[in-house]
Amino acid sequence: MIEASGFTGVEIGPAVDVFAGAGGESNARTFGVYGYAFIAYKPG
Repeated sequence: MIEASGFTGVEIGPAVDVFAGAGGESNARTFGVYGYAFIAYKPG
C-alpha cells in the first residue's frame, strides 16, 4: 500500500509491544496487535 502511493525505499522495523500496561492490553494480546515503525521516501 505504501509503495502503491508512490513511496520508495520502504523499510519496516520489528514488531513492538505498544499496548503493554494499556487498558486494552488483553484485547491486543488476544488479536496479536503490535506496532511497527517504518520509513519511506517520496520522490520529489
